[in-house]
Amino acid sequence: MHTYKSLYLCSVAKYVCKFCIRLQSTARGPSAPLGARLLTNPEDIFQHNMWDHVQWTEEEKERAREKAEDNSSVHIPLAEQGKFDTEACGYWDRFYETHRNKFFKDRRWLFQEFPELLPLRLRSPLADVSQAGNSSSGRTSETCQDHSSDPPPQHRDADSPVCPTSVDAQAAHGEETLVTSFPGQHADFRILEVGCGVGNSVFPIVKSIKETGAFVYCCDFSPHAIQLVKEHPDYDQSVCHAFVHDLCEEGASFPVPLQSLDVVMAVFVLSSIHPARLQAVVNRLTTYLKPGGVFLFRDYGRYDLSQLRFKKGQCLADHFYTRGDGTCVYFFTRDEVRSLFTNAGLEELQNLEDRRLQVNRGKKVVMHRVWMQSKYQKTH
Repeated sequence: MHTYKSLYLCSVAKYVCKFCIRLQSTARGPSAPLGARLLTNPEDIFQHNMWDHVQWTEEEKERAREKAEDNSSVHIPLAEQGKFDTEACGYWDRFYETHRNKFFKDRRWLFQEFPELLPLRLRSPLADVSQAGNSSSGRTSETCQDHSSDPPPQHRDADSPVCPTSVDAQAAHGEETLVTSFPGQHADFRILEVGCGVGNSVFPIVKSIKETGAFVYCCDFSPHAIQLVKEHPDYDQSVCHAFVHDLCEEGASFPVPLQSLDVVMAVFVLSSIHPARLQAVVNRLTTYLKPGGVFLFRDYGRYDLSQLRFKKGQCLADHFYTRGDGTCVYFFTRDEVRSLFTNAGLEELQNLEDRRLQVNRGKKVVMHRVWMQSKYQKTH
């Protein structure tokens, strides 16, 4: 126990020094002034449910690597993997039919983490987009739930039957055409959330953008999820348009013109897509951003607790797993996130690894959580 305390105090001290230097380097403070609950005394570990900016010891890192290697040592046979792609719509539709809007919490932390969701004139002076290299976690004390966490759906074999879409095709043979009339065409600020689920991000946004000239689009490829969004009492067609969409279908169009969006947001969405498909999805979404528009991303990080809990035989590919209900999840590294967005031609504003210590005070159990949070901008 004494050795653990010494190692932990040493790692915390190093982080505090770096954090203080960062604060001194800007007169305006960190861009997301959150995540300030630091565990400086290990004896206080069970005083709160969550601790921020947790630094792992080398022993903890090695133990996590070994666990991930072990649970991914047996892959699901290739002949059986296809259904997790071709039947993904069905898996997620059954998920939302079962859980409806009771599974995930509303993300009330969104505007603290992502002030870019508001038109510039409405943002706090302390809420500017952070610059490259900023490594503060920028998270509230609210935890992302697992599915174990927060993951909406988007992956499918483009050659297989797709769930019905509510969006008319913009083009034939995959070629985009000019959209002359579309929902939200008179808005001066437009947001698209992909993989919106039942609206846990959408409705906090809707409540905040009314009468601001902004408009939010939200899509999911589960028809049941979109129906629940439209039935929500806060759904307002004057500021919101919900529609069914499969991100992995190259021929599927969005109800807006190219280069018309100020923000694209993907929160616990891209992890549900097979890693081999991710670059094409991000490339395509990027074409809908205006010059100066921002792509906001939050998702699972490598060696998060939920990855280490998988059993042998649930692995589809490296760090990509299927859950018991058929839905899938990938666990990112910072370098992978950086490559994904910079290869799409975006400039890095923020690329953070959010390491937290989640505590079950009743059972005296400590759990390491890892999430990625990033912001990338289209410069031209």
